[in-house]
Amino acid sequence: MKSSNWFGNAIIYHIFIDRFSGCNTIVNTPDFLGGNLKGIYEKLDYLSGLGINTIWLSPFYTSHQYHGYHITNYKEVDPHFGTLSDLQKLIEKAHEMNIRVIADFVPNHCSKYHPFFVEAQQNINEKYGKWFYFNKCPGDYLCFLDFKELPKLNLEYAETRNYILEIANYWLSIGLDGYRVDHIIGASHNFWKYFYKNIKKNYPEAILFGEAPAEGVEAKYFKTLNFKNKFWRRIFGVSQENLQLEYFGEFDGILDFTFNKMIVEEVKTGKDFLKSQKFLARVEKHFNKFPDNYFPVTFLDNHDMDRFLKHCNGDYDILLQAFEFLLSQNHPVVIYYGTEAGMYNKTPVKWYINNSDLFVREPYDWKNINYDLYNKLSELFKKYHH
Repeated sequence: MKSSNWFGNAIIYHIFIDRFSGCNTIVNTPDFLGGNLKGIYEKLDYLSGLGINTIWLSPFYTSHQYHGYHITNYKEVDPHFGTLSDLQKLIEKAHEMNIRVIADFVPNHCSKYHPFFVEAQQNINEKYGKWFYFNKCPGDYLCFLDFKELPKLNLEYAETRNYILEIANYWLSIGLDGYRVDHIIGASHNFWKYFYKNIKKNYPEAILFGEAPAEGVEAKYFKTLNFKNKFWRRIFGVSQENLQLEYFGEFDGILDFTFNKMIVEEVKTGKDFLKSQKFLARVEKHFNKFPDNYFPVTFLDNHDMDRFLKHCNGDYDILLQAFEFLLSQNHPVVIYYGTEAGMYNKTPVKWYINNSDLFVREPYDWKNINYDLYNKLSELFKKYHH
């Protein structure tokens, strides 16, 4: 399990912990529904049978939201999801089965209920006052875009930066194989260079890939972001492709939203995308822009967007063709939990409608698995997994 050369051939199964296994209901509400680490442990044979070689866990740190992104304690496993021992057992067993385990890491912001932020609001002149960006204490501060429940951490301040680094190193010491790093456009390139260098010094095999969706991000949010050429991007907008390439040397790879948009738009036309020379040429040109050892991490959907099967109107053959196409490109491939069981949303996700993302975060219905699709995907993954 030592070399990081594995990443180019990674087939990554993206698990939403609270919704995957161990749920006490299949009724979908924005609450903790019972999915947990033990539940994932119990499904490792199922995952291994699918032919994946990496698991990506949603945030497991203590949080007051079921999805895990509103963190109140970076150093503990949320009791809803289990214990440190549950996490260690999961990693250990996965490693025995030649499956690596990576986790979501969320360094840009925390919950407004995090004790450090609560303390900073109460006394800005004490220790944690400089950990955040207050325009006027207590109520006016920078946050994740305009979500006031997620105050932005000041990663340019040495104490904050070193704390976040210590957390990242700690969980790697437990046995994690790397991170999918959330909202990397929030922190500066200087921070990422420092972060990458430090992690690689301690854990050279650890994989770090970033999430940087910015197309359509309004200029009013730019004050909370830290990408390059802000002035020109304010005027002309943000090219998602150029933005993704900007993080070369700071990450091992980046979630490829550019490619995702290409393939989704192509499939929605209803034509056979594999027969479109124009589409294939665009994809080739796009992938050729990535330097060696900087991987576009390809995916068809995730927890924030419509499931790919919705765009295919539930046509499994198109889904299988799309996965074969991804696998043939020799880049890391992500499959979102439940895809192999035929799960997809009938109601579209609209980012401006509260909780509409629940339609793509359904509890996994273990009584209704499409094993025909599971087996076909398993054949595909095993064909390309070497």
